Amino acid sequence: MNVRKAVIPVAGLGTRFLPASKAIPKEMLTIVDRPTIQYIVEEVVASGIEQIIFITSAGKSAIENHFDYDFALDHVLHEKKKTRLAEEINHIANLIDIVSVRQKKPMGLGHAIWMARKVVGDEPFAVLLGDDLVLSEQPCLKQMINLYNEVQESVVAIQRVSEEETCQYGIVEGREHSPRVHRVERMVEKPAPGTTRSDMAIIGRYILDPDIFDILGKTTPGHGGEIQLTDALLALANRRGMYAYEFEGTRFDAGDKLGYLKAILAFALRHPDICENFSDHIKEVAQSL
Repeated sequence: MNVRKAVIPVAGLGTRFLPASKAIPKEMLTIVDRPTIQYIVEEVVASGIEQIIFITSAGKSAIENHFDYDFALDHVLHEKKKTRLAEEINHIANLIDIVSVRQKKPMGLGHAIWMARKVVGDEPFAVLLGDDLVLSEQPCLKQMINLYNEVQESVVAIQRVSEEETCQYGIVEGREHSPRVHRVERMVEKPAPGTTRSDMAIIGRYILDPDIFDILGKTTPGHGGEIQLTDALLALANRRGMYAYEFEGTRFDAGDKLGYLKAILAFALRHPDICENFSDHIKEVAQSL
């Protein structure tokens, strides 16, 4: 069965970006000339997905509005003969079919994904977290879909991290299946130092079998009253099997201040309108240090 739908949880409070995220969803903070969430949506579209399910909460309407058609803005842009900009704005509104589901209580990532069960139905689906941006020749999600089509089991994206960083991630332990692909045997959420030898950290890209909904529905809240996704993923791996994929590309944690600045730098250096001038500016700054 093909992967046709993608779930993007955007209900979080964005506390790592306060005070900037107090009144503006962190997903709407811009990288060069577009909000972070647009890069995620564009990756989904480029990967062949047909529908997106946003898991939202109160105060997140700006995200939905960004992908909606704005008649007044369209009219003004055409009146001022800013045709190219009007076409770009309308392109955003027609990128993909979008459905929104409200998460009424902040009960964790696992609960947010469970909220999408009625829209997803009984088919495999993708999950993308808005904090993780990936620069790559082929979209990260598309790489994962290619693997899913081969193995027909759930896939999680991973990257190698230092031993000091393993305590910040969900860590996968497993055996190599093929180059860059590992059969999952164990998952540990933010392991204490010395409790795992693996350096394979899960990032915010998943392709999941719909069995995950049944597992999440039976998962009891853990730390902080939240339903943890990692626990459900391990149960799914034990039930059906799961693969970890070391994707090709560079990942940026845009939910972290330093990661966000690194993402701005990387995307600006690839932007066709400003890359040359921005590169010259970076060289000038570097020389003055």
